[in-house]
Amino acid sequence: MRTDFNAVEIEIARNRLASIAEEVGMALIRTSYSPNIKDRRDCSAGIYGPDGELISQAEHIPLHLGLMPTLIANVITEYGAENLRPGDVLMTNNPYLGGSHLPDMCVITPIFVDGVIIALVATMAHHVDVGGITPGSMATHATEIYQEGVRVPPVRLFAAGELQRELLSLLLMNIRTADKTRGDLMTQVAANRLGERRILELVEEWGVAGFARSARALITYAERRTRAAISELPDGTGSFTDHLEHNGVDEEQIPITATVTVTGGEITIDLSASSGQVRGAVNCSYAVTRACAAYVVKMLADPTLPSNAGLMAPISVVTRPGSLVHAEFPAPVAHGNIQTAQRIVDAILGAFEAFTEGLVPAASSGSMSMVTVGGIDPRTGRYYSYVETYGGGQGAYPDADGASAVHTHMTNTRNTPCEVIEREYPLRVEAYEIARGTGGAGRSRGGDGLYRRLRLTHGEAIVVPGTSRVTTFPWGLDGGADGTPALVEVHRTAGSEQLPSLSRVDLEAGEGISIRTAGGGGYGKAE
Repeated sequence: MRTDFNAVEIEIARNRLASIAEEVGMALIRTSYSPNIKDRRDCSAGIYGPDGELISQAEHIPLHLGLMPTLIANVITEYGAENLRPGDVLMTNNPYLGGSHLPDMCVITPIFVDGVIIALVATMAHHVDVGGITPGSMATHATEIYQEGVRVPPVRLFAAGELQRELLSLLLMNIRTADKTRGDLMTQVAANRLGERRILELVEEWGVAGFARSARALITYAERRTRAAISELPDGTGSFTDHLEHNGVDEEQIPITATVTVTGGEITIDLSASSGQVRGAVNCSYAVTRACAAYVVKMLADPTLPSNAGLMAPISVVTRPGSLVHAEFPAPVAHGNIQTAQRIVDAILGAFEAFTEGLVPAASSGSMSMVTVGGIDPRTGRYYSYVETYGGGQGAYPDADGASAVHTHMTNTRNTPCEVIEREYPLRVEAYEIARGTGGAGRSRGGDGLYRRLRLTHGEAIVVPGTSRVTTFPWGLDGGADGTPALVEVHRTAGSEQLPSLSRVDLEAGEGISIRTAGGGGYGKAE
């Protein structure tokens, strides 16, 4: 049996499998119901081995892509591969198994040949509501996971090809936007089935053994390349502490400390000195932290490294269970990936900066800056949920300015077009523009943030704005200026009021909310 593949064969296998993952993701996007997936593309897709080992991913959202291998491996272990049958489809959103937050539902389809699982295809998508104390299921002030929505253990949505209607009815009974959620779940199932067909077509061509050898060759190749890329980095150790400014309930300086050690072709990233888990919804799962580590290493060592299980082989991630970066039950986690993941990235980058030169960029806006607006539209009598993350300023590089009004680091979604917002929701977009001058000055200038202002046109709504860097600054490097902080305001008839970075407000028709995201830090002294 051949175990070696030449460079041409590896490249063919890599592209064949990547194209399947991309096709699965595009099918999900094109057939979804909610603007959050259809327009914003808040979803990801990948192909995995029978035990959950990552084989290939689409180029979607770094956070989803980085945590899905941990989640899927844990799901298969907990549910038991021996309990799966052809036609089964699993779903879960449990953050303590490796998920991110409850709106991110993962749907997993095992692929069988002659009664044996040869691979898994999985999609993750952010659903616009999964219950909880606020529309959109993104309450910042939740103090336990039960307030955030319906937590789904690994269960069969389909059993032997049959939809489990009672299970789905129970789930949808607890969700405000049941029609959108049902449609998006079925879209995930259909996209996975497309991936299953494509993989079986590949198996017809390569054979089961050939498919398995190709997957193993790709993982081995990725590990070899990753070790080689890491060995080009300077050996050394660095530590850095950055802070979140709000725990979701109260303003509080919450430390996230990263210590990075590079030795030869291996890296250890230790976040065990970070804060314990906090009262509000900014805690995150270990899988989120692991995703951040993988992202930073790929970003700094070689952005062209293949994204499969081989990438993580030389990377050790150390955390402390029960901490902000390794939350345990019943800690709330809704904004852990929205806020904390971005700060974990900043802390790891700061640690690398301590023993490298000209490698690390200045800090970016530091948040995915999510705004949710939800309630009952009096024109239809039905619940709606507007969910969107906003771009900000990218940190400058030694030789390049940062981009303006873009998603950075762990997020990679598009925006919701203004026309779609006004068609789908009782909202008017009164302003949507680049926040000029918010990027930090320097030899290379930080990118500017963005400004969006929404006004409620009908009824009443609950708004949950969540950003960061309102009371802190995206840091500059090598003499570059810090970026301008973010600003959140509620606009009422009597005037405007500034809000903290994480909050919840009630709006009546005619009132509005605005957010200006932070600018990126500058690099080097301005000449």
